[in-house]
Amino acid sequence: MNPPASPLPLHPKPLVCLSASVIEVENRRYPVHATATKNIDAVERFAGCVPLMLPALGDRLDVESFVERIDGLVLTGGRANVEPHHYDGPPFPDDEPIDPERDATVLAMVRACVAAEVPVFGICRGIQEMNVALGGSLHYRLHLLEGKDDHRMPRRDDVTIEEVFRLRHPVRLTRGGLFERLVDASEVMVNSLHGQGIDTLAGALEVEAITPDGVIEGVRLKNDRTFTVGVQWHAEWKPEEHPLSRRLFEEFGRTARARLRSRRDPRALERPSRGSGSTLGASRAG
Repeated sequence: MNPPASPLPLHPKPLVCLSASVIEVENRRYPVHATATKNIDAVERFAGCVPLMLPALGDRLDVESFVERIDGLVLTGGRANVEPHHYDGPPFPDDEPIDPERDATVLAMVRACVAAEVPVFGICRGIQEMNVALGGSLHYRLHLLEGKDDHRMPRRDDVTIEEVFRLRHPVRLTRGGLFERLVDASEVMVNSLHGQGIDTLAGALEVEAITPDGVIEGVRLKNDRTFTVGVQWHAEWKPEEHPLSRRLFEEFGRTARARLRSRRDPRALERPSRGSGSTLGASRAG
């Protein structure tokens, strides 16, 4: 006789996937899928979720089936930029780092999560992936545009990690928006480690934060019934010292727990998905 099945825990934690980048170690001889420890720690400590790494499998990942089994998606930062063929942009220089498998994985995951109302939190490269996945475009180098500041990280050989992630500039929060409500403030200081940035905002998104030089640094899905948010700064860096970053992780965790409850409760009514007939944009290419 088979032993009785172990009962499910009464209060399990949500399962949240963190996007991984493909990087090369051991003198560029050994490719691995990786994400920073601070991303994992922030999801576990401040969102209260179980972090799982999402490998960059590209079209080998059964996206629709996978999305049914998770409670949230965090899009992490990464050295490589989203390739411009995904938004009809001019080609990169030959020496620009790329991560085509991550592009293919994450852009599909964003669209599937939004359609299924799975919470999504995009950070740095993640906000750019959200914008491209939903039909927007990117500037390749913000600092080359007239009137834009240099938003890249310090590049000295002796730069410390504290200097890299220090607060660099303010962002103005949209009046009445989610970010303003979370911290009851109209402006916050943020770090800045990006060369690319949003050009044309996807039609499905609305602005939550913007810099004095006009760079969009926070977005949210319009008419969002869960949590579909992106920020250009690295919110995973010491959220305990940054009230807005911490509140965003906490709100993401709250909605991930709601998603988990709806998956576990067989009596829960199935909520309609947005599907292809909604306001979601589609990637223009790729």
